[in-house]
Amino acid sequence: MSENNFPRLHNAAWPGVVGKGPDSEPAIELDAMLSLTAAAEVDGVRFDGVDLFLADPHFSIDSSKDDIARLAEKISDFGLEVGSVVAPVWEPTGGGSAMGTTEERGRFITQVRKACDIASQLREIGIRPNGIVRIDSSVDPGTWAKDPVANTKLIAQTFREACDVAADFGERLAAEGEICWGGMHGWKSMIRTLEEVDRPNIGFQADMAHTLLYLLGYNKEDERILADDFSWSDRDALTAGLKELTKSLRPWTIDFHVAQNDGTVHGSGSHDKTGRHCQADDPNGKLDIAEDAGHWLRNEAGELTKAFRHICWDGCMFSNEVMLRAETWNHILAAMIQVRDRHGWQETV
Repeated sequence: MSENNFPRLHNAAWPGVVGKGPDSEPAIELDAMLSLTAAAEVDGVRFDGVDLFLADPHFSIDSSKDDIARLAEKISDFGLEVGSVVAPVWEPTGGGSAMGTTEERGRFITQVRKACDIASQLREIGIRPNGIVRIDSSVDPGTWAKDPVANTKLIAQTFREACDVAADFGERLAAEGEICWGGMHGWKSMIRTLEEVDRPNIGFQADMAHTLLYLLGYNKEDERILADDFSWSDRDALTAGLKELTKSLRPWTIDFHVAQNDGTVHGSGSHDKTGRHCQADDPNGKLDIAEDAGHWLRNEAGELTKAFRHICWDGCMFSNEVMLRAETWNHILAAMIQVRDRHGWQETV
């Protein structure tokens, strides 16, 4: 067994919330997600921590200092740490479009400020040794496409203001590359947005399930990398595409989600369609998880970048039946361990 202890292995708590709700399945409470995460074990190895969704019903963005202290104690009692956190920048959770009206953009910034405050308090308590604050543009690709140049500039302006807020708390922001967010729905568009922001404390959050669809040009056909007649049986072409994609995005990547995708899109509840998160052992999965994670975790020379000190499993929009089974999380943990065995390192802690 590998003796690598970095990057730390985290599980995302937000799959208990994302895609759930009145028009889907009930949300799974944070306590249940923590319990399932802490209980997972493979050959004596367990998850090291969780990444959090800072919104009800998991944890209110308007929580008090005492609420935050109680959260830290609860997570610590499960033997877990906290890594990255998600700022609820969308209108249904109190935010607004990053390319919207002055009032909408103001709500976006307010949510980022609250998230950074909570994140920094968790860091000061000692429960959060690393991680970023995740954001997105909170607008759909179709609206963005009405005026791509002007809208990218407006998103970048909002992100710059958010970066300035984050800097006051000593935090970094990571923009998630997901095909349902305008200005971030194609890999070149994502890079243009980040370049336009031009702040040192922003980067890219790569999710293996979402970025796979960058290759196919979903929602951004002119940025497609793989040929129109590409077949999933052509592993060499897929590998070449992943190498091209990660060569451009890796320098921006400061947060990383391990995931599986069957090459399709999926949405549930209020969440727009995006790259489908499959179970780690899904026979229809198109990725070799451990192999393909290496394109993000190593540079072109094959050297470890050590760009982030934890990696996180993301499996949004699984059914509650799947998520409440203990074996689901053991299979996920096993996949995470394989990634760390191949692309991790050892440190004395």
